[in-house]
Amino acid sequence: MLTGSEIRRRFLEFFQARGHKIVPSSSLVPQGDPTLLFTNAGMNQFKNIFLGLERRDYARAATVQKCVRAGGKHNDLENVGFTQRHHTFFEMLGNFSFGDYFKDEAIALAWELLTSPAGFGMDAGRLYVTVYTEDDEAEAIWRNAIGLGADRVFRLGAAENFWAMGDTGPCGPCSELHYDQGPTASELGHADCRFPCECGRYVEIWNLVFMQYERDGAGTLTPLPRPSIDTGAGLERLTAVLQGKRSNYDTDLFQPIIAAAARRAGRQYGSDGRDDVSLRILADHARAATFLVHDGVAPGNEGRGYVLRKIVRRALRHGRALGIEAAFLHELTGVVADEMTDAYPELEESRARVAAVVRGEEERFAQTLALALREMERLPLQLPGGGQTPVSAMSTRTGAAAGTALPQLAGSDVFRLYDTYGLPLDLLREIASERGFALDEAGFEREMEEQRRRARRSWKGGEQTSAAGVYLELAAAGRTRFEGYEATKDCDCQIRALIQEGQLVESAAAGAELEAVLDHTPFYAASGGQVGDRGVWTTASGFAAEVLDTYAPVSGLTVHRIRARLPLRVGERVEAEVDVARRDATRRNHTATHLLHAALRRVLGTHVKQAGSVVDPDRLRFDFTHFSPLTAEQTEEIERLVNTEILRNEAVTTEILPLEAALESGAMALFGEKYREQVRVVSVAGFSKELCGGTHARRTGDLGLFKVAYESSVAAGVRRIEAWTGEGAYVQFRAATAQLHRLAALLDAQPSELSGSLERLLAHQHQTEEENQRLKMQAARSSAGAAERRRDIDGVSVLTTRVDGLDRAQMRALVDQMRTRHPQGVIALGSAPEDGAGKATLIVAVSAELSRRVPAGAVIKAIPGATGGGRPEMAEGGAKEAGQIDALLEAVGGAVAQALVDSAKKEAVKKAI
Repeated sequence: MLTGSEIRRRFLEFFQARGHKIVPSSSLVPQGDPTLLFTNAGMNQFKNIFLGLERRDYARAATVQKCVRAGGKHNDLENVGFTQRHHTFFEMLGNFSFGDYFKDEAIALAWELLTSPAGFGMDAGRLYVTVYTEDDEAEAIWRNAIGLGADRVFRLGAAENFWAMGDTGPCGPCSELHYDQGPTASELGHADCRFPCECGRYVEIWNLVFMQYERDGAGTLTPLPRPSIDTGAGLERLTAVLQGKRSNYDTDLFQPIIAAAARRAGRQYGSDGRDDVSLRILADHARAATFLVHDGVAPGNEGRGYVLRKIVRRALRHGRALGIEAAFLHELTGVVADEMTDAYPELEESRARVAAVVRGEEERFAQTLALALREMERLPLQLPGGGQTPVSAMSTRTGAAAGTALPQLAGSDVFRLYDTYGLPLDLLREIASERGFALDEAGFEREMEEQRRRARRSWKGGEQTSAAGVYLELAAAGRTRFEGYEATKDCDCQIRALIQEGQLVESAAAGAELEAVLDHTPFYAASGGQVGDRGVWTTASGFAAEVLDTYAPVSGLTVHRIRARLPLRVGERVEAEVDVARRDATRRNHTATHLLHAALRRVLGTHVKQAGSVVDPDRLRFDFTHFSPLTAEQTEEIERLVNTEILRNEAVTTEILPLEAALESGAMALFGEKYREQVRVVSVAGFSKELCGGTHARRTGDLGLFKVAYESSVAAGVRRIEAWTGEGAYVQFRAATAQLHRLAALLDAQPSELSGSLERLLAHQHQTEEENQRLKMQAARSSAGAAERRRDIDGVSVLTTRVDGLDRAQMRALVDQMRTRHPQGVIALGSAPEDGAGKATLIVAVSAELSRRVPAGAVIKAIPGATGGGRPEMAEGGAKEAGQIDALLEAVGGAVAQALVDSAKKEAVKKAI
């Protein structure tokens, strides 16, 4: 029996032997595609090839792609664990043809791999095929070339067997392969059903998409000149079939993780249905969390971070359902790494970081859960007969008779507890059942649907299809040649296109702000964190346009945002000149990010990876993976290493290499980036080597100086450094020096003596403050003694006094001093700000033996207009207006009397019982 790893490997080896380029999985975080929350299919990384926007030096490829479906338009989260085949994280096996082979070879390859002894050796008699209802060609291939009978090939409609990238763009029919697992696999108990019954017996294992049409905005299908192939087979499903398992979770891809979770929970998988659901969820979610964090996603409150947070917290809820109260999920990420490093060796490097990020989220959830439960206690329940009562009133089951309506928690409140606080619906159901109230689940579902609608709208993005705009048309007609590595000025560029308000125009008037495309350009388009160039265009008539920004809205197309100074027309020749000073400052900062990255890895460890950057003329911002703040010593060492490289004045070299050769040479690739087959390697000998398409300084000495501005947290497991180089660093140095001299002048000291002068000044200030506080407390004691009022309330000594101008800490200290003189009874101390504005403050202290009968908190709560509470022996409170303080102190006697009455009633009830 093949293992999951062997199936993965055999798939790739099969296609490699048949001329396919093995392309590594792209990141789970899609790059340059606003339509996707996560990578969810093998074709995502080839999308621009299918759209004709990008060409590579191979025409057929095979991949094993990491995928997540847990948010946006594709969301399987709530089904995971309850079904045999739903997952948040999964692997998609795929082979692709970019205008090379088509239906006949795609079908033959799939059939050979599945059924031949050299492939997976499946029983051909158990395989069924579907084709699009109008696809005569595909059916003929299955019937005639493969030899399947009419009882094994079925025509289905567009919903099942026609695939499209979007509302417009490449599309085509598809053919699905299904495997018959036998009658015992039917989830509906069917003893003798026939394909295509959807009872669970027949499992789809592979989808072959034949991209042969282009659909326009009117829905018209036009044949593509170079039809392509996109196939996808879920590794988990394929493994279940080949290992003879009905459930994906019973395969060796999941069982080691499930076993680890079961050991941690002290449970046995397979012995209890509810426990099994939770264990499956833990295994699936541990896989998703491991890969998402590895690929740079951090738990957060929006977008991808929010989805990761939901995945982690759903897993934690099911851990609690299994009796695991302490943090545990971070341990399972280590098991995932153990099981998956064969296919993804990079998981070993990120093991500690992933565990730290997940552990941090576990700890945050424990705190959030406590807050959520407290919040729930305050929420109102709608009573069956009208009116409301708080959840806190439902302390026990009331034992309502069958059919009796229960108080109900509104759907909007259920959703808020679920969405804001992360309380899973099943936990809310459990609490409601225990406390004797119901949930408005219909209202909750309405809120959920509205959230899904917002998510779909939010992630719809700018659909990158052939009809999405003129960018795509221009890119398809030819790439913009970038010549800015060698020069910042080009005297012979031609205007290819002018774009105003999304439409192509032939000319533009002076003063117009628009977009323009040249046939070639020295202007760098914003990419990889580096901002786009600015500059000017001139024509034979003079200064023709100011370039405000440069960017690449689609791959291969450089667009200049310009303000025309003279009339411009398509086809006109221009001299394009980059703002050299701005470019040079940007280049210095870009090279500094490479030096900083290398220094961080030397000081903190090789787990550090770039997680984002911004490189502009004024500063650099560098995000990196690390799980704790930098110490002052670490920051100093990082600065020292970078500045040492600057002083070495080492050459910054670039070379073009094949991607594999570049990686083998030790060049660092950034996760999430898509690289072409030929890549640019930027090196500083002996210190840094990275794949990079940006512009750089010629020598490290060009940077002049490197200075860290600050270091901070961006998200769980991600830190950020902002820094300056060159003139920017000098400007900051000059400002800091000027500030230092101003401080020295204020202290009448030399800059070198500032530290000592400040220490002496602060010490003197501290002594003065202590003396002021001592005198203030002395005056307060005298004032308190003079203003004391003593009363006897039913045998209890009650002392009240007012001392203004004290803060709460000073009032507590004064009360403690007063207790030495009045050890028995009640002391109430009131204070108002000396200026008469602000709030009134009240502290009540009760002697230990009296506090059971007259709790201090009960006294404050019984005073009209007062708010607050505390311990039986001491409580704090007050009122909104300082002018209320006398009334509060006057009411203390009555509050003590009420507390004595309440205490007596409680004692009487106890004796009666």
